[in-house]
Amino acid sequence: MANGRRNSVVCTRPTTSSTASHKPSTLPSTLRRCSWWATRLTEKALWWEALMGFQFNHVGGGTKTRRPITLHMKYNADAHSPLCRLHLPSNSHSHSDSDSEPHGKSLSLQEIQAYIEAENMRLEKEPCLFSAKEIIVRVDYKYCPNLTIIDTPGLIAPAPGPKNRALQVQARAVEALVRAKMQHKEFIILCLEDCSDWSNATTRRVVMQIDPELSRTVIVSTKLDTKIPQFARSSDVEVFLSPPTCMLDGCILGDSPFFTSVPSGRVGSGHDSVYGSNDEFKKAISLREMEDVASLEEKLGRSLSIQERSRIGVSKLRFFLEELLQKRYMDNVPLIIPLLEKEYRSATRKMNEINQELSTLDELKLKEKGRVFHDLFLTKLSLLLKGTVVAPPDKFGETLQDERTNGGAFVSSDGLQFPHKLIPNAGMRLYGGAQYHRAMAEFRFVVGGIKCPPITREEIVNACGVEDLHDGTNYSRTACVIAVAKARDTFEPFLHQLGCRLLHILKRLLPISVYLLQKDGEYLSGHEVFLRRVASAFNDFAESTERACREKCMEDLVSTTRYVTWSLHNKNRAGLRQFLDSFAGTEHNTMGGNCVPAGISQDSSFGSVANEKDTKSRADVKLSHVASGIDVASSIQTTETRLADLLDSTLWNRRLAPSSERIVYALVQQIFHGIKEYFLASAELKFNCFLLMPVVDKLPALLREDLKSAFEDDLDNIFDITNLRHLLGQRKRDAEIELKRIKRLKDKFRSLHKHLSSHQAPSTAFSDYC
Repeated sequence: MANGRRNSVVCTRPTTSSTASHKPSTLPSTLRRCSWWATRLTEKALWWEALMGFQFNHVGGGTKTRRPITLHMKYNADAHSPLCRLHLPSNSHSHSDSDSEPHGKSLSLQEIQAYIEAENMRLEKEPCLFSAKEIIVRVDYKYCPNLTIIDTPGLIAPAPGPKNRALQVQARAVEALVRAKMQHKEFIILCLEDCSDWSNATTRRVVMQIDPELSRTVIVSTKLDTKIPQFARSSDVEVFLSPPTCMLDGCILGDSPFFTSVPSGRVGSGHDSVYGSNDEFKKAISLREMEDVASLEEKLGRSLSIQERSRIGVSKLRFFLEELLQKRYMDNVPLIIPLLEKEYRSATRKMNEINQELSTLDELKLKEKGRVFHDLFLTKLSLLLKGTVVAPPDKFGETLQDERTNGGAFVSSDGLQFPHKLIPNAGMRLYGGAQYHRAMAEFRFVVGGIKCPPITREEIVNACGVEDLHDGTNYSRTACVIAVAKARDTFEPFLHQLGCRLLHILKRLLPISVYLLQKDGEYLSGHEVFLRRVASAFNDFAESTERACREKCMEDLVSTTRYVTWSLHNKNRAGLRQFLDSFAGTEHNTMGGNCVPAGISQDSSFGSVANEKDTKSRADVKLSHVASGIDVASSIQTTETRLADLLDSTLWNRRLAPSSERIVYALVQQIFHGIKEYFLASAELKFNCFLLMPVVDKLPALLREDLKSAFEDDLDNIFDITNLRHLLGQRKRDAEIELKRIKRLKDKFRSLHKHLSSHQAPSTAFSDYC
């Protein structure tokens, strides 16, 4: 196919117990660019060697194949004996096409067999026992179909128990390798079963884990010559040859199983060889097929039908697979040609772009390209801030939880975070201006909900201190000291957290802008030094701008926590006066109820409690006031008395009364709230003005100056012209090779399509073999 993928056939063979004297076989085969993967046990090599028409693999008792062997077979009418080349690919060349590696070391079949045996013996002594690295062999032969065969290590069914633990580990490793080969949906699975009762699904058990419906599986019953004598009645043979659909658990390819026998014996000139040549081996295979047909007809007492004969023998399986894969090619080739046309157009466009880049490698054009890129980059930044949906959110967006993880969270002094689900759009993956707005909204939401930290009596007493002219207490100063300290400790961390978060959001604009430039074909590929300089300038600008903005915000926070201005911190004097009037009214009502003021009765560190004479004097004043009406003199006297009582409970008293505590606490709350409101408004305004806006109005000038400076310093190093010419030259050579490869594939597939359309009969290789 155009992308190099193959229609493939995975062949599996029934496993055997580790205590068995021999192992059944497993085979793979495919049409050119189609792969059959085989699990190999002892006689399996003979089975798929019969399919190929020659012998070369390492056979014997136990697991012999320890590295996958990829055999690219190609029909060649002029090759009267197999012409072999050995390739040793890297790990990345898995089941590579023979066309992609036309050269290799020319070896004979015997030399290749010796190499494979040496590799298997080497791995047998190593701890891993197996290797996933493939041995690739290319074979041209007049009796070969156009197939790619990949032989994998044979499946093992070890006995249970701790004594067989090594074999159990080995079995799991091999089965994992085979399962991985069968995972590809485009593969056809060739499942070899060694059983005379279809109820036993030895190999199908493994295959159906990958292909449950057997919809891409061809089932083959092996060693037919040993099974026929086991049937006592002809009805048993009928069921074996045509098993009910329910027994095969699905709709298999070909509708019914194939039945094969392979003569034993090796080709060679040694004393243990049975066949002197591969031709003798092929004749023995054909003779074995005829004997199987005769034995079946004798057991059934009738002649086999044409349908039944089409399922007996290796040659019939070859014929079926050739037709199946030819049909797949007929279906796929018309789809492949348009794909190749598309790839050819893409490769041509790349070639034109490379030629265009080579033609612009002079100073003036490079400078102009740099300026154009500068403008395009700024355009993308502005677009991201204003809002766009061009960049995919699933790739570049961040949820609030992701943003907190990557850019830092707003954490209060107690270490708690606000639940992210309560923030609007918390679960959405945002970037650019939308993400900036969400972060600022979270800052307002979190900081705006902060309450004044608790105030202890010890803090109030410690804040009173001693004045420089007297030892009285000033609770208004005390409240200011506590409020500004609490506010500074509470809000300063949030300022640093906000700067870190917004800086993270701004820095994320760079990779997203690069993506948009690449998407629009406006990216300067190959100019890595220049691009790194632009990225460095942008990041430096973002960091310095955030730092300067944060310092401005710190100045505001310091000023509001250094000196208390009542009109600012308490919002207005009327609010404070209302609070003090309500407090004074409470004190007046307490005295009006003939109760001694709490501040006087409880709070006197000087031991100067009002004597009875003072109490009597105040009582006389009140009685006189009630009896004779409101008198200006008596009213002034009452006011003075109340003032004296208030001073006595606040200015001269060091024992903290509830009334004094309430005054301090209320003042601290008012001051703290005023600082919070000012801090919120000031921080948001300054970050918008001195962090966000500079990206729009100051960054262009800064990048322009940096670009100008770079061009004046060393243009060659900025654009790395020498290295760029070398890279573009290499890219041009690669593009030319790619164009030639695609053109060759186009011509090849057109010719193949024409050939397959005009020749529906099996290939010459199959006809000669059969």
